[in-house]
Amino acid sequence: MFEEIKFEKINRLPKYVFASINEIKTAMRQAGEDVIDFSMGNPDGMTPSHIVEKLCECAKKPKNQGYSVSKGIYKLREAIAKWYERKYHVFLDTNKEVCVCMGSKEGYAHLIQAIAGAGDSAIVPEPAYPIHYYAFILNGANVIKFPIKSTSGGELDQDVFFASLQKALSENFPKPKFVVVNFPHNPTTTIVHLDFYQKLVDLARKERFYIISDIAYADLCFDGYQTPSILQIEGAKDVAVETYTLSKSYNMAGWRIGFVVGNQKMIKALQDIKSWLDYGLYTPLQVAATSALNGDEKCVAEIRENYKNRIEVIRESFSQAGWELPAPKASMFIWAPLPKIAQKMGSLEFSKRLLQEAKIALSPGVGFGEYGEGYVRIALIENAKRIRQAGRNLKVFLKKLENENA
Repeated sequence: MFEEIKFEKINRLPKYVFASINEIKTAMRQAGEDVIDFSMGNPDGMTPSHIVEKLCECAKKPKNQGYSVSKGIYKLREAIAKWYERKYHVFLDTNKEVCVCMGSKEGYAHLIQAIAGAGDSAIVPEPAYPIHYYAFILNGANVIKFPIKSTSGGELDQDVFFASLQKALSENFPKPKFVVVNFPHNPTTTIVHLDFYQKLVDLARKERFYIISDIAYADLCFDGYQTPSILQIEGAKDVAVETYTLSKSYNMAGWRIGFVVGNQKMIKALQDIKSWLDYGLYTPLQVAATSALNGDEKCVAEIRENYKNRIEVIRESFSQAGWELPAPKASMFIWAPLPKIAQKMGSLEFSKRLLQEAKIALSPGVGFGEYGEGYVRIALIENAKRIRQAGRNLKVFLKKLENENA
């Protein structure tokens, strides 16, 4: 008999918490149920027409049908550099400090594959987008976690953050090589200002670690807040890279276009590993992305305003149902504590019952790590009419829970 061969690397991954929600959601939809889905950060809007038209135009040209360049075509890397110059007054070397990726998730995962391995340690504050820590685990590295704490205004509590970070640096040997930060934060929507990055860069230079900063939601900011870039800090390129994606800002999630910029050593490692693993994005996709970054940002403003309106609608609708939601200052999510009546259930059980009984799909907070327990993440990917229907369904569900606990 053939003896089973174990795949040790994949066995390091736990059961995906979100899988149970997805399985229930899929079964319900196959049975004809109308599920109102707030579970995945998958934009529901159309990609702006001028970007689609550029893709179609380029796809008709025979010269664009061959292999592309794994680190990205020059025109797109140039557009990325100009975008940073306009937005952040940051100047990038298009050859040495920019790498185009198949979405920022792919870029991040391959970066970690290139720079981290067995015996290395990374600090990843939690709750966290799962790939932020599992990319290290899959490559044999150790992950050190501490909880993200924010103020009542949704800003990072820097005192707690830096105290926790300094403790993690001093208590672990060998000293951690990497620190991952993600602001606006997924899932908690926590924000930071430029002074945070100044302190972080100063500490990285002193303690000798690299910073990986994810700003996937940089353009989805409200009420006057603007996302800073770590690369605005003098000397940041010595210790940091930053990842970004066009998925959210331009409704281009399925296009899989992102990039990593910054520290030349880390960018070179990413470019090198990608040269072994892929032949780059389809060229017409890259040309269309170039058009997006070089074009009028009116479309980005409209997408941002749409999310802002949805925040207002869902907070009103859910409040009427008996669940008060916080107002995020950035991102396309709401990070909400469980309703008081459901707090003893835990986030996974609450999410399952809400889906099965009220036909509302959310992401349980525990799926983002142990420090996410007691919360759920609500993605603003349904229109106002559907949000109001969810509010009506929720009201009936919460009343049912009250009767059960009476």
